[in-house]
Formats: sequence, C-alpha cells, structure tokens
Amino acid sequence: MKQLIMLFLCFLPLWVAAQESAQWRGENRDGIYNEQGLLKSWIENGPAMLWESLDAGKGYSSPVISGDRLYITSLNEEGDKEVFSAYDLDGKKLYSKEYGKPWTQSYSDARTTPAVVNGKAYVISGSGEIACINVADGSIVWTIDGGTVFERKTGNWGTSECPLVFDNKVIYTPSGEQTTMVALNAETGETVWKSPSLGDVGAYVSPILISYRGKRQIIGSTGVRIFGVDPETGLIEWHFDEWKEPPRERRQQGGASQDTARQPRERQGGASQGAARPPRGPQGKIAPNSPLFKDGNIFFSHGYNIGSYMLKLNDDLKGVTLVWSNSDLDTHHGGYVLLNNTIYGSNWINNNQGNWVAVDWNTGKTIYDNAWEGKGKGSIIASDGMLYCYDERRGTVGLVNPAADKFDVVSEFRITKGEGPHWSHPVVNNGILYLRHGTALMAFNLKK
Repeated sequence: MKQLIMLFLCFLPLWVAAQESAQWRGENRDGIYNEQGLLKSWIENGPAMLWESLDAGKGYSSPVISGDRLYITSLNEEGDKEVFSAYDLDGKKLYSKEYGKPWTQSYSDARTTPAVVNGKAYVISGSGEIACINVADGSIVWTIDGGTVFERKTGNWGTSECPLVFDNKVIYTPSGEQTTMVALNAETGETVWKSPSLGDVGAYVSPILISYRGKRQIIGSTGVRIFGVDPETGLIEWHFDEWKEPPRERRQQGGASQDTARQPRERQGGASQGAARPPRGPQGKIAPNSPLFKDGNIFFSHGYNIGSYMLKLNDDLKGVTLVWSNSDLDTHHGGYVLLNNTIYGSNWINNNQGNWVAVDWNTGKTIYDNAWEGKGKGSIIASDGMLYCYDERRGTVGLVNPAADKFDVVSEFRITKGEGPHWSHPVVNNGILYLRHGTALMAFNLKK
C-alpha cells in the first residue's frame, strides 16, 4: 500500500496539470506549452492571422483556452468593474459578466488570468474579491471580498494573482497582519484554512504547487519573502529573505556583469538566523514572477536589481539552502522559462529597457546577456523547442532559437492593434498563438 501511495504522489503533478490546463502560463505555470509541429521560422509579417477582436476590454491579463472556448478578464466600459468574458475559437464574444471591483489607483486594468477547472472559472479582482464563475453561461456561483475579510496588505498595484486551484481548494495570498495565504472551498468559497501571518505586504505572484519526496507544498511569495506552505494545513514550513544588496552601478545595454554565486546558507522553518535587520526585500516590495521548480530546486527572479536565486529544498520540505544567485537575470514581470537546463528571460535596466538573458540552471553562470536590437524587455514562453518573446513597449513578437550561445531571433513581427504596454503574456494552444494588447485579442496560426 505504501508503494502505491508513493507512486500516486510521484504522478500527482501530472494529474494536477491535467485538471488545471487552463491557467496562468500553461499547465504547470512555467511558461511551457507542450505542442509539436510548430513553424521554426515565419514569413516577414509573421504567422498568418486567423482572427482579431477589438472588444476584449482593458486588461493586462492573459487569455486561457479550455475546450472550445477562450476566457479573459478586462474592465467594463465605465472602468468601475472587472469583467469575465468568453469567446468561441473563431473570436466571437459569447458573453461578459461583471465579477468584482478593479484596483482604483495606478494601472487599474484587469490583471487576473482565470483558472478554469471542472467547468468553473476562478478569478481575483484588483481589489481582492475572489469569484467562482460557471463558464457555461457566466453566472456567478459565489464571490468573497477577500481583500476585506482577510485584511489584505498590498503594494502600489493591488492584487495581481491567478488563483491556484487543486483538491477542491482555491488559494489566495492576501498577506498582511491577519494571514499570509488562505485556502477557500472551491464549491462554496468558505475558508478551509488560513496560514499564520508573516506581517508582510503582498506581492503580485501566482503561487505554484510542487511535489517532492512524496510530499506536496505550495510555493508563494510576499513582497519581501518567498515561502513554502503545507497545502493540507496552511502551515508555513519555511521562508527565505536573504536578498543581496543591489550593485552600485547600473547594467549597461548589452553588457554582462559577473554572476554572484554564494556559499550555501540554510534557512530552517522560516527562521532568519543571525539576521538583526528586517528583511529588505525587493525594491518597493515588487515581486511579480511565479517561481520555477525542478528536482527539489526552486528558482525565482525579480527586477530592480534584486537578481535571481536558486534554492535547494530540504528533503523534509521544512527548509531551504541558497545554492547560487545571479545579478544579470532580474526579470521585471515577464516571467522566465527553463529549457535544457538553461533559464531564459529578460532583465531590468530601467522600466523601459532590458536585455535578454540565459543562465545555467545548475551553476547560475550567465551564458549571454544581449540586447534585442531596437526593442526592450518583455514576456517569454516556450513551445516545441523554441522561445516566444514579446517586447512590452513596442509590441514586437520574436521567435528565438534557444540553442544558440546568444539571443538569436529567427523571425519577428509587430503587434499594432490595441493600446497601452504589451504586458499580457503570450499563450499557445493547439497550434495557435494567442496575443492580447489591451482591448485587442488576436490569434495566429503557428503550423502553416
């Protein structure tokens, strides 16, 4: 019996992925879209456009595809409500449903990417309202004002999180003095558990669920810590806050600095041993990227010269050891991907500039740190062995060869419809590339 249980736990991530295939950055939240037979180069104007819709509404969130529909969030025309919309796969809007209040300060556009599970969509508004929506007709099943109930504590841009859904639980990270992370019943919205509070301000990170050594754990982040939570009880089993000081000199366009590997230091159960100072955390407490996990190792990176970090999870999942850190890769909010033991992403020079970087997963050594000529930083995903990079300021989409020892753009084209920064991450589903730029939603054929 014990062997059968262990076998089930080994295959658990695959089962979770199958259940949650429609969610933030793909089935495992790692930016990898498992497709085959995609084009390895594009014609001058890019892959063939299948359709475009200019009625998506204002939003930074990404679309998700489940069955024969696409789902996305946005603002209504008045800008005082967030809206969940369904489209068919020919780009026709089927319905829209208001579900919550947006963030009312700077950059208020909708930013929660839906998680669609078992015929229901789960979203979190910028003001912290969690909603469960029946995707058949857009009717609201339940809604909870999580920002108020759990006394959330946010940074400058409210809540920006795709809920994690598994085992009939919906995970939300309000942060603050009452709790750090909560689990809600997916059918009713009732509270299942509340974690202890770390007292931190919130981040903008969508948490991940991992399985290691026969045990599961939720990996999440506040504005100043990354942490691991027992998914059954909500107990915070460890947290990490050993941020390095930022370099004195700004990185120059096209240049690389030395990687800054450290000696391993262990953090057990969240204790900051020997740390008299409070945790410094990311500049402005801005942490927007979901971590990557592989073989007991946790990678995460944030912009503003915070850099990137590799942690080794203890076998009992109750502590972590710092393996290496790197100053070159400090992803702003475009995410990163892991292919063939190399991490790819863009870094932060300033809010308008950034290079594209490759770092060795095992050593933390920078492989390249290159400018994309005439473009800047942005979001990244991968599919069928190629990288898809989306420049956030100019809207250029690049097809990049990951096998090169430099940032090697094979083909590129530019998105000209829509408005605002290009912050929505690309999505690939069934051979189609989906891109969102504000009110514009587009589909491109990646197979011919």
